[in-house]
Amino acid sequence: MSKNTTIRITEIFFSLQGESTTVGFPTVFIRLTGCPLRCSYCDTEYAFYGGDSYTLEDIMTEVAKYKTVYVTVTGGEPLAQKSCYPLLERLCDERYNVSLETSGAIDVSLVDARVTKVVDMKTPGSGEVKRNILKNIDHLTSNDQVKFVICDRDDYEWAVKMLHDNMLTKYCEVLFSPAYGRLAAAELAQWILQDQLAVRFQIQLHKYLWGDIAGV
Repeated sequence: MSKNTTIRITEIFFSLQGESTTVGFPTVFIRLTGCPLRCSYCDTEYAFYGGDSYTLEDIMTEVAKYKTVYVTVTGGEPLAQKSCYPLLERLCDERYNVSLETSGAIDVSLVDARVTKVVDMKTPGSGEVKRNILKNIDHLTSNDQVKFVICDRDDYEWAVKMLHDNMLTKYCEVLFSPAYGRLAAAELAQWILQDQLAVRFQIQLHKYLWGDIAGV
């Protein structure tokens, strides 16, 4: 990545990680601008357009302001910008614990192997189920995670079928998360227990702490 290369960033902020295996840890979030998807439950529509241009050095300077080893690169869809790949590499080189939140609608094979990929496999309720690239499963490791955001019972049954048909737990940890405001968390938890699924139930911790607002 040359010194003149820029990345479009909507926001860089410090908060508690609300999801995944590092939930609860203070984390720097780098939210890239732009997304080719329009999921029905999207909570970051403000990141579709606009943003500011940052150089790689600008980003590293901002991240270094916070005393944490955890950095999450998110969006929008961060991989929609090709400059995301060298950003991830640089963060890893600087010895941060780096995670990438991606829709799985873009090839993840070029993502640095040191990055924890959190692949949001789109359910029918998202309205973007046809965008899933199933070949991405072949590029998952035990360091990665697949997430299903469940909107209703139909989504749940679809996710269970995907879980079994693709033997996802062979590759990585699998997360089932209720769509905020659309499915009661306790209801999804009960379904998981009834079916004795080998998945991690999760809620979006940050929304339970601060509500559905930007920058947390």
